[in-house]
Amino acid sequence: MGDDSEWMKLPVDQKCEHKLWKARLSGYEEALKIFQKIKDEKSPEWSKFLGLIKKFVTDSNAVVQLKGLEAALVYVENAHVAGKTTGEVVSGVVSKVFNQPKAKAKELGIEICLMYIEIEKGEAVQEELLKGLDNKNPKIVVACIETLRKALSEFGSKIILLKPIIKVLPKLFESREKAVRDEAKLIAVEIYRWIRDALRPPLQNINSVQLKELEEEWVKLPTGAPKPSRFLRSQQELEAKLEQQQSAGGDAEGGGDDGDEVPQIDAYELLEAVEILSKLPKDFYDKIEAKKWQERKEALEAVEVLVKNPKLEAGDYADLVKALKKVVGKDTNVMLVALAAKCLTGLAVGLRKKFGQYAGHVVPTILEKFKEKKPQVVQALQEAIDAIFLTTTLQNISEDVLAVMDNKNPTIKQQTSLFIARSFRHCTASTLPKSLLKPFCAALLKHINDSAPEVRDAAFEALGTALKVVGEKAVNPFLADVDKLKLDKIKECSEKVELVHGKKAGLAADKKEFKPAPGRTAASGAAGDKDTKDISAPKPGPSKKAPATKAGGPPKKGKPAASGGAGGTGTKNKKGLETKEIVEPELSIEVCEEKASAVLPATCIQLLDSSNWKERLACMEEFQKAVELMDRTEMPCQALVRMLAKKPGWKETNFQVMQMKLHIVALIAQKGNFSKTSAQIVLDGLVDKIGDVKCGNNAKEAMTAIAEACMLPWTAEQVMSMAFSQKNPKNQSETLNWLSNAIKEFGFSGLNVKAFISNVKTALAATNPAVRTSAITLLGVMYLYVGPSLRMFFEDEKPALLSQIDAEFEKMQGQSPPAPTRGISKHSISGTDEGEDGDEPDEGGNDVVDLLPRTEISDKITSELVSKIGDKNWKIRKEGLDEVAGIINEAKFIQPNIGELPTALKGRLNDSNKILVQQTLNILQQLAVAMGPNIKQHVKNLGIPIITVLGDSKNNVRAAALATVNAWAEQTGMKEWLEGEDLSEELKKENPFLRQELLGWLAEKLPSLRSTPTDLILCVPHLYSCLEDRNGDVRKKAQDALPFFMMHLGYEKMAKATGKLKPTSKDQVLAMLEKAKANMPAKPAASAKAASKPMGGSAPAKSQPASAPVEDSVSSTVEPKPDPKKAKALGVSSKAKSAQGKKVPSKTSLKEDEDKSGPIFIVVPNGKEQRMKDEKGLKVLKWNFTTPRDEYIEQLKTQMSSCVAKWLQDEMFHSDFQHHNKALAVMVDHLESEKEGVIGCLDLILKWLTLRFFDTNTSVLMKALEYLKLLFTLLSEEEYHLTENEASSFIPYLILKVGEPKDVIRKDVRAILNRMCLVYPASKMFPFIMEGTKSKNSKQRAECLEELGCLVESYGMNVCQPTPGKALKEIAIHIGDRDNAVRNAALNTIVTVYNVHGDQVFKLIGTLSEKDMSMLEERIKRSAKRPSAAPIKQVEERPQRTQSINSNANMLRKGPAEDMSSKLNQARSMSGHPEAAQMVRREFQLDLDEIENDNGTVRCEMPELVQHKLDDIFEPVLIPEPKIRAVSPHFDDMHSNTASTINFIISQVASGDINTSIQALTQIDEVLRQEDKAEAMSGHIDQFLIATFMQLRLIYNTHMADEKLEKDEIIKLYSCIIGNMISLFQIESLAREASTGVLKDLMHGLITLMLDSRIEDLEEGQQVIRSVNLLVVKVLEKSDQTNILSALLVLLQDSLLATASSPKFSELVMKCLWRMVRLLPDTINSINLDRILLDIHIFMKVFPKEKLKQCKSEFPIRTLKTLLHTLCKLKGPKILDHLTMIDNKNESELEAHLCRMMKHSMDQTGSKSDKETEKGASRIDEKSSKAKVNDFLAEIFKKIGSKENTKEGLAELYEYKKKYSDADIEPFLKNSSQFFQSYVERGLRVIEMEREGKGRIPSSTGISPQTEVTCMSAPTSTVSSIGNTNGEEVGPSVYLERLKILRQRCGLDNTKQDDRPPLTSLLSKPAVPTVASSTDMLHSKLSQLRESREQHQHLDLDSHQTHSSGTTTTSSSSTANIDDLKKRLERIKSSRK
Repeated sequence: MGDDSEWMKLPVDQKCEHKLWKARLSGYEEALKIFQKIKDEKSPEWSKFLGLIKKFVTDSNAVVQLKGLEAALVYVENAHVAGKTTGEVVSGVVSKVFNQPKAKAKELGIEICLMYIEIEKGEAVQEELLKGLDNKNPKIVVACIETLRKALSEFGSKIILLKPIIKVLPKLFESREKAVRDEAKLIAVEIYRWIRDALRPPLQNINSVQLKELEEEWVKLPTGAPKPSRFLRSQQELEAKLEQQQSAGGDAEGGGDDGDEVPQIDAYELLEAVEILSKLPKDFYDKIEAKKWQERKEALEAVEVLVKNPKLEAGDYADLVKALKKVVGKDTNVMLVALAAKCLTGLAVGLRKKFGQYAGHVVPTILEKFKEKKPQVVQALQEAIDAIFLTTTLQNISEDVLAVMDNKNPTIKQQTSLFIARSFRHCTASTLPKSLLKPFCAALLKHINDSAPEVRDAAFEALGTALKVVGEKAVNPFLADVDKLKLDKIKECSEKVELVHGKKAGLAADKKEFKPAPGRTAASGAAGDKDTKDISAPKPGPSKKAPATKAGGPPKKGKPAASGGAGGTGTKNKKGLETKEIVEPELSIEVCEEKASAVLPATCIQLLDSSNWKERLACMEEFQKAVELMDRTEMPCQALVRMLAKKPGWKETNFQVMQMKLHIVALIAQKGNFSKTSAQIVLDGLVDKIGDVKCGNNAKEAMTAIAEACMLPWTAEQVMSMAFSQKNPKNQSETLNWLSNAIKEFGFSGLNVKAFISNVKTALAATNPAVRTSAITLLGVMYLYVGPSLRMFFEDEKPALLSQIDAEFEKMQGQSPPAPTRGISKHSISGTDEGEDGDEPDEGGNDVVDLLPRTEISDKITSELVSKIGDKNWKIRKEGLDEVAGIINEAKFIQPNIGELPTALKGRLNDSNKILVQQTLNILQQLAVAMGPNIKQHVKNLGIPIITVLGDSKNNVRAAALATVNAWAEQTGMKEWLEGEDLSEELKKENPFLRQELLGWLAEKLPSLRSTPTDLILCVPHLYSCLEDRNGDVRKKAQDALPFFMMHLGYEKMAKATGKLKPTSKDQVLAMLEKAKANMPAKPAASAKAASKPMGGSAPAKSQPASAPVEDSVSSTVEPKPDPKKAKALGVSSKAKSAQGKKVPSKTSLKEDEDKSGPIFIVVPNGKEQRMKDEKGLKVLKWNFTTPRDEYIEQLKTQMSSCVAKWLQDEMFHSDFQHHNKALAVMVDHLESEKEGVIGCLDLILKWLTLRFFDTNTSVLMKALEYLKLLFTLLSEEEYHLTENEASSFIPYLILKVGEPKDVIRKDVRAILNRMCLVYPASKMFPFIMEGTKSKNSKQRAECLEELGCLVESYGMNVCQPTPGKALKEIAIHIGDRDNAVRNAALNTIVTVYNVHGDQVFKLIGTLSEKDMSMLEERIKRSAKRPSAAPIKQVEERPQRTQSINSNANMLRKGPAEDMSSKLNQARSMSGHPEAAQMVRREFQLDLDEIENDNGTVRCEMPELVQHKLDDIFEPVLIPEPKIRAVSPHFDDMHSNTASTINFIISQVASGDINTSIQALTQIDEVLRQEDKAEAMSGHIDQFLIATFMQLRLIYNTHMADEKLEKDEIIKLYSCIIGNMISLFQIESLAREASTGVLKDLMHGLITLMLDSRIEDLEEGQQVIRSVNLLVVKVLEKSDQTNILSALLVLLQDSLLATASSPKFSELVMKCLWRMVRLLPDTINSINLDRILLDIHIFMKVFPKEKLKQCKSEFPIRTLKTLLHTLCKLKGPKILDHLTMIDNKNESELEAHLCRMMKHSMDQTGSKSDKETEKGASRIDEKSSKAKVNDFLAEIFKKIGSKENTKEGLAELYEYKKKYSDADIEPFLKNSSQFFQSYVERGLRVIEMEREGKGRIPSSTGISPQTEVTCMSAPTSTVSSIGNTNGEEVGPSVYLERLKILRQRCGLDNTKQDDRPPLTSLLSKPAVPTVASSTDMLHSKLSQLRESREQHQHLDLDSHQTHSSGTTTTSSSSTANIDDLKKRLERIKSSRK
């Protein structure tokens, strides 16, 4: 039992994994107990067992396995983490449990599977079970089927997906195993229970016996709908509810619940789609054209067999459909026609919605073929057209069907009507809107009067069906003229009709359809206020019958009778309530007299034609009274107006009588039931009087009253035709004026644009100017309603006229039409007008468009043209497309039939030539506008392919596609796009561009829809995959679209759709759904939609009907997204409505004017800073995009709301470009007056302008560029500097525009770039422009390259970033560009650099291909032939420039601006240089290179410059002290912004003018020396160091070579630089900021300086070199250790690689490295070892051991080894963990080396290794151990090598040599460096001299105590420096003593020492702060610097002061105070005079 006790002690989880079965059994039992005890499902205990559950169920021991299964079941039931184990556990159950003989095991296995389903893991379980069905073991298969059956039975078909099960059923029925077949039968029965007959098609092919058995079983099933008996965890509450209901005895809800479940499954869904296109016979297309009918028949039969498949896979069936269509239409053999029709039926049934795109082609052909009489053909054609109808919508094929209705053949007419009747049955009130019903009814009404009875009957049936579907209210207006008999017949038919949707009666349909209705109307974008009322109107329903029923009308789009006038022409103008009077017969004059005498007093009738006007007047008064008192029903309007027209009638000469008469007409029209018949009697007379001065107004009133009674459209048409049929211009002009006014009062609905347009054209051609003016005014009013499309009718007018029309339109821009105040006839109760306008959406949208005359262009789309478009040669294809564009342009508005054009254009959308793709997109855009809403029918076959183009890789193509899709959607509404699977298929494609564009588009469109087709749900799975797309933009867009999908589909549906995702994805998506749920916008209400739609498209008013809400003319219409403004729109609209007058509009406009008076920019303190902070902190999006997405625009809008006037912001973000132009105009006007505001909002203004760069409208772009020019001029005048944020969010987008095709724009952009250099450093502009050269647009590349050339020309080489070398290499790449302009630009730029920089260019460019090089050389030669141009220009510029610069530096911010500008202008004019380079401010100028090129011009001009300065301050003195002081006081107050000040000063450090540079260095030194201010430099260190080493490089390359320059100047500059650096590197926090690259360059500069032999020859050169020594030590010690080590390694590598580099250089770099090695023990912990090792790895890669060994010197390899050895020693084995940054360690020599080192981890003692490290020697000479002497010497040398004891060591060595003169120290020196040897020899010599005679040290042999800092070069003539690094304090007296001796030798007098100022310099400062002399050093470095500067300048005068070397080392300033300095200065001045 010993074994047992072993495992019994183990914890449970280990027992469960034990190899002993007993242990496992015990483990499982304990686990089961634990599981049962844990109460909290989220307890951490569960996670311990997560990995073991699979072992529980797959245990190899049967007994143990049972226990494991029990435990697993409890685990799955209770643990919240159990879901993670689903896959592995269920697969374990399937493979290891279902094959067990024990029934118990199988039961538990099934239970576990069901439990997983319960915890929401149904899909994973089902997947594993379905895999199990493929197992070879029948037991497993049976168990899997059984589990699936139980799951389905318990959970229902909503949870268990039936499709995959049904897919495998036939296979299971074929199994050899009876058990499997039986189980399959059981599951088939279970499935049938859930989906009924939908199961039959998939099983139709199984064995007939089995099918029969199944049928028997199916019959036995209960008929009731099945209900799930078990629920998912998330549904358990529902389960509880259900139980309560069942206990209460009613399961109403249950029934309701399942009611929607049963029809949920469609058999079609369960079928597998079959791909048939590839299975067509190879020769099908040849055979179908064959001459023999048998061959054609064979071909068709082959297709027939294929299309019998009930579900076909989507594909391109266009050719097949075309072939079948041809057979149906053209084949003479009727049998084949029937066969082809059957094939079409099969295709339509198999493809369903996917066939929709071909429907339009086939329908007309089939309908026309109905002329065949043979029943079999007719039947086949009927089946075909019915099947096709189901794949599309009635709307889409309506045009084709209506066209066939006019056919002469009665059979065709009959069959078409029957087809319409059958189609109507499938419709509901909402899918059969009035706009669609109207044309059908009109056509059918013709048919009911047809001579053929069958045609009549068919028409009756169709009308009856329509009546049944939409109810009488909607159909009655169209049946107004139908006599009673026929009406009864229609109603009789209506009662017989059985609708597909099972509606009983018309009215019921009305009611039922009421709710969803508004959703449908939305799409066309209606008038806001009306729809609002729609919804509220039904409430008073019961009390007032009329309004209720009418309000029910609109939603169904079948406009109720009352709405007559709102629609088109024709029948619409009669009021529903007076149907009987609408057709009032004309009465004879006798009847009229009789009727009139019944209601008028007798005297009145007698006096009507009295010859005395007074009698006539009295008669009229009586007439008026009588009319006023008459009752409406009794008033015989026609009789009364006839009486008025009775002689003299309208020829009445007395104006008073006439006025009365006209007034009475108005009264009758208002008070009576006035008909058109009556109107016709009076209108002529009214028109005649309208121009009368006295009676005109009364005539207008009467006309308005008639218009109100008879509807404006009819009245207007009559009046216009009457006015223009007579000659009186006054009448014509007044008629037009009346009409303008009437339209505003009545609204535009129903007006016949065509009729007006011809009259307006006549008026425009009139000679009388008043008529023309009135016509133009009328056009303006029409424009409000019709929109820009109106202009198309007048394009051929004379230009002068056209410009007047345009001006009128411009005035109307942006105004919304006023709400109609009339036309709401008094007799209809308030509901009527809603009825009228409720449907406005449809009318509004289509009205105007329908009325435009459309041309038929199908005859122009010839087959030649189509083949041209498909030609192989792109040029011919282009010609074809050009022709099409021409045809459409010419036609302007076209009919929807465009023949074969769609297929041809579709082919071009995937043309390989992108230009053609863009051209096709442009044509499609044109097409949308030209075809209008009828383009709907082409959405499927042409619209969807456009969406595919959104996936194009080219930005501009995508943009064009998006514009096209938008143009289409604007015409079609969104419904067409969202129906069917096409859109989801597009989303499915894994193309990131397509996905992001499409999702962006949906996110923009969905919010404004009130309802969407159910097919939208198909997009959701793909939306989810986009949420996890690899591409960030796709993810972003998907997240943006999510809330809008949810808005339409609801959270539940969306959440349910996540079921199919992987668990990890599901969790993420659900989290996003939750987030989206919170942000989900409400569905737009009717009026909000209206408010937002009208301005949505190019034609603002196209969809904007009369009733648009009155409101602030911009705000509501701007927004396509739901937002608070919508609410406002709602509010305003209802108010406006209640006002029913014109007050509201006037108020709004008044308010707007007030608003506009204030400032446009509001200054928000610190607003800009806050915005930058937000952007830095990623609180807002960074302004960075390829095309601006909505969220950027929204963000900008929000940011602007606080600082831009509201009205301006509305203009800025309007969807119409005209408003942008207005906004820009306003901004230009306010630019000068609101400088502060502009600067405060500059970042936002620039961002907004970048958005304008993406607009396609040139006028906006031009205006924006104009504004920018003015803006940057202003900014430069204000001396403003752009911030990084402003620059980076603007410049890249400006640079995009430099590639515009239009020259004007390019010029403007270049001008702006030039001006920008005044407010933003050219060196920072450079990288942006460089980036622009990488564009795909060749124009942009060329322009950017030219701009780079200009920058280099104007500002020298220093603008080239990051380095001239890199920049030039980039530029040189473009020499090989394929575009000629780019090549030229690149060559010119490099030539420019050559002119500035000379032959060095070739070095910088690097290697070029031979061809490129020869081009460049050729170009340089050519440019050289124009000599002297450049240099002369430079010389000429120079004085001017320097002058302007100086004034600038002094006036910075303070000097008067005029002075500045005049100077700049002067500079500009002098230089004759078009780029205005001289305007550049000093702070951005780095003219090193120019100075290098012209030796000393600056120097020569110096006196002039100083002279100028001194004149200014009226001082004749030539000392440039004021110049140097001038900048200093500004340091604090120069700018409020310290950072920009520091940037400015640092940029001066690298100046080519030595004085400027010294001045800047002085200022920086001042900052560095004050602790409180030094921090200001933080963040600028790299920048400062770069400027410094650039200056060092400049001195080295240029100044030192310049003969004319005084070397003292250079020394002074060196002093300043080194002093500054020392100060800097003393402040550790700042020193650490220096980055690797900068340190590398700095060290390079310093070491180069130390090796510069030219310096050594100068008298103070030694001092400089010693100071550099000291500085280097500081740099090594203080900077970031990782960075400096890394820098040194890279520098060493470079120096070894560079052939030109001297060995001395590498040696010094290595010495620095040794120094670093010695510091390592202290710094090891602060070093990033990984980075250092990576650098060493790279070093070893570049220099493998072999290569290093070949080096002349062995130092490199020893240095490297020493470094590694030290690192190993300090880090031990851990060092190997630091190789993380090396990609492939195995190949790294470094790792091997480190491993070797670790192996012989050192035997030597620490001291030895110290010594080795310090001497840099890798081993000590072995002989040293042989003798004691050698030990003693070794000890001495060790001392010499150490820093502390070097002197002692030398002294001992000296003693030793004295003692043992024969001692050989050669072996000790042999291994050390040459440098060390000379150091020892020199040291010994010095000691000798000191001992022998103390005062006689020749200056040439002074030792620098610093030389033991092994990195420093110590040339022989060094002078000992002050500040001993040994840390010993040396008092000043020692030096004074030494100085005296030196002075005596030189014959100078010591007494006068204090009057003669010695040359002090920074060099004489003690290097280490601890040295005593530092305390009593000068009071400030500054005064010292100043002094040294003065002396340098006066050196030439005080010739007696040129000291021999060595005299300068003393710092007399330690005693000097400020007074002393002042005296001295006076003395110097006097001596100058």
